[in-house]
Amino acid sequence: MANQTRTELTVGVFVLVGIVCLGYLAIRLGKLEVLGNNGYVVYADFASVAGLKVGDPVEIAGVKVGKVETISLAEDRARLGIRVEPQVKLQEDVIASVRARGLIGDKFVMITPGGSDKVLGQGEKIRETESPPDISDVIGKYIGGDLTSKSEKK
Repeated sequence: MANQTRTELTVGVFVLVGIVCLGYLAIRLGKLEVLGNNGYVVYADFASVAGLKVGDPVEIAGVKVGKVETISLAEDRARLGIRVEPQVKLQEDVIASVRARGLIGDKFVMITPGGSDKVLGQGEKIRETESPPDISDVIGKYIGGDLTSKSEKK
């Protein structure tokens, strides 16, 4: 009887360890945040954030320093809530831009550092923003501008 109990206990321990390992992998690979969100949230208003989604990265010099936490409408502009890692300090004169990786790539928010001594804190707002260009407008202006400039040169 003691041998059967020992075998059952050993199997139980292995099953428990397996469940813990699967849970750990699910959290790591799924990028879930179990202990809550760390860092602080700043806001930025854009004329357009077309294609940007909640969870998209926020980068400085190509390094991920946060993520888009919320997207809402504030009057007639899109307001982003950006969660920034606690060790990253944003100056009050940073510039936030919505960019795309490649021609039809994923969107992200690029932050260009400023030179101010004052840093943004929880709930403060980034004043300078740049919305992504509408690709159809850019193509239309390029084609239209290119054709008119050639005909004017003749």
